[in-house]
Amino acid sequence: MAAEALSEPQVLAHAKRRLFPERDESRSYAVVDTQFATETWRTNERIPDGVREALAPFNHVRVGSGYPDLVGVRTLENELLSVDRLGDEPPLVVVEAKGYTDRGTVDVEGALVQAHDRLGEANAAYVAAPIDAITQTARTIARELNVGVLGVTPRGAVDPLETPRIVGNRTTTETTAIRLQATAQGVADRSFGLNHPKNYLAYPVSLYAAHDTETLLAEHVVGATAQARTGAAFLGLIETRPAGDRLTPLGREVVRFAIEEHGSARAAVERFDDWKRSSRRFVDVAPRWGQLARRVVFDYPATELLVEELQRMYDDGIAEPTLPQLVTYLHELHPTFAVELFVRGTDRARQRVLDERGGLRREPLTDPTIYHSPTTFQLKAMLYHAGILTERGAEPSRLVPERDVWALRSAI
Repeated sequence: MAAEALSEPQVLAHAKRRLFPERDESRSYAVVDTQFATETWRTNERIPDGVREALAPFNHVRVGSGYPDLVGVRTLENELLSVDRLGDEPPLVVVEAKGYTDRGTVDVEGALVQAHDRLGEANAAYVAAPIDAITQTARTIARELNVGVLGVTPRGAVDPLETPRIVGNRTTTETTAIRLQATAQGVADRSFGLNHPKNYLAYPVSLYAAHDTETLLAEHVVGATAQARTGAAFLGLIETRPAGDRLTPLGREVVRFAIEEHGSARAAVERFDDWKRSSRRFVDVAPRWGQLARRVVFDYPATELLVEELQRMYDDGIAEPTLPQLVTYLHELHPTFAVELFVRGTDRARQRVLDERGGLRREPLTDPTIYHSPTTFQLKAMLYHAGILTERGAEPSRLVPERDVWALRSAI
């Protein structure tokens, strides 16, 4: 086999760079299957560090009847699609990659069948393969199956030989986790920054009350106004846009409550002075605002799943689960969500926690460095202040997973 014959990880890395060129692009997120987290491929062939870096982060996401090599969400360029997009939301995209095996073969047609199977839950499916291994017969099959074909050259160029049509689909918990990560509410590479819900509730009210939102917020609520803005977007209270922030329907409801409660939006923001630096549970200090915080936090997509599964653990006799117990339990029922919500997206963290088949390794769950602090610190603190959990979140430097309890304050 020629030295330039592309392996499957190399093909997939080039395809990912083409479909998902910017990791920090808004409304974009992709993961590669855990089988590619290995250090070698083919016989004694080491996967280059640059390829592994391009492929990370890793997760094992079920779509259809199997696990695609890549699952992601992004608004694709027109040249990658055969017709106009379906709706305004970025599509869920899957990729099956094939490279040269030790025998010098490339199973393009097998990948086409795999990719087509994913269309029950994905909006667009692609096969990526070395361009010289893609036959006219394979391209004909791809057109019949509505599967895109990406031809990869030895130098890494990616040519869309066949383009798919965007299709509708059904949504599962697993694909929802990836869709969530591509929104302003995804935890990937983002952080609440602050651990008290009052800082986020005050932002839409300040936005409505004054042109100089940051000054009003800093004077009466919190100095870290940029973090308050990020958290308000995270909770779905505002939409951040280059032309200026805009209240969402939920954010407008917060403003309405503030005006009804205090007479005006400015008076409501000024009332927040009384709650500065309070360590008490917010729902106890300001019961009506605390109940509003509960509604807002519960509206965050991950909260309902967490509460429902904590209730199930309570029903199963686990009244005060520790962090490792919770992650293990969640992974059994919602593996993709568990990993995306709790485990850091770094190559090292995902590789330690997940084996090549996507199975959970339990021993690393006692290591605080593998956890995503926006979940274990800030989100947990928000759930505490809203009256949902019994304990607040722990700072990363103080997190002891075996003693970190996730229990419902009012299990039923």
